[in-house]
Amino acid sequence: MIGKNVRMERILDRATRRTVVVPMDHGVSVGPIPGLIDMGKAVDSIASGGANAVLGHVGLPLHGHRRYGKDVGLILHLSASTSLGPDPNEKVLVSTVERCIKMGADAVSMHVNLGAETEEKMLGDLGRVSLSCMDWGMPLLAMMYCRGPKIKNEYDVKVVKHAARVASELGADIVKVNYTGSPDSFVEVTEGCSIPVVIAGGEKMETVKQVLQMVKGSIDAGGAGVSIGRNVFQAKNVENMVSAISAIVHQNASVNEALKILEKGSGKKKAK
Repeated sequence: MIGKNVRMERILDRATRRTVVVPMDHGVSVGPIPGLIDMGKAVDSIASGGANAVLGHVGLPLHGHRRYGKDVGLILHLSASTSLGPDPNEKVLVSTVERCIKMGADAVSMHVNLGAETEEKMLGDLGRVSLSCMDWGMPLLAMMYCRGPKIKNEYDVKVVKHAARVASELGADIVKVNYTGSPDSFVEVTEGCSIPVVIAGGEKMETVKQVLQMVKGSIDAGGAGVSIGRNVFQAKNVENMVSAISAIVHQNASVNEALKILEKGSGKKKAK
């Protein structure tokens, strides 16, 4: 497991054991969206802001990662679906651990929707990928969501903590889940999971303050950081948004302190 430990240090900060990841895999699921038209520019802004890693499909290192600017960790995504398909909740494997090693990845990730009609297949894929990661010394980030006919609320702490525990039980090294809305509820997720827990950003929020409050709440509850996409790469100032989030994650900054980072960069008196 030495290889895993070495690579994990490229994803998790050595001192804080926390991470700021910016997923950029949206091009497969929904196509070219604002913020991800120029992938090289997006990666450069994210890296300059101090993110630990970016996450995307194999096209990311081919067309936009590490061409110039500050270095940043690379997580390659193994599974996918599109919004055009009959069941977008069905994630299928589109790459392999071995291929990602050849492409220079520091970690791999995959997406599982518990409660979906094809949960059985996705869990099988997670198990097999986990074993392959053990063989190759490759860290695995599992994106675990609860979406399907039996799921009434995918942010309910009961299903979120179950999803996090599944990732831990099946050998993932980091798990990404929805934030449950408050530190008091999210602590149930972190306490019930033996691996670092990071939160998803979800849909674009109305204000940056809401994003920062969510990040702060997760950290206060024992979270290990974030994996936030739209609320970062669609921000007015991507670099400063990453810096503000990183201050909370790695320096335990308050929301007001993080807002000041945004205000300083934007030249505005008050960030909304």
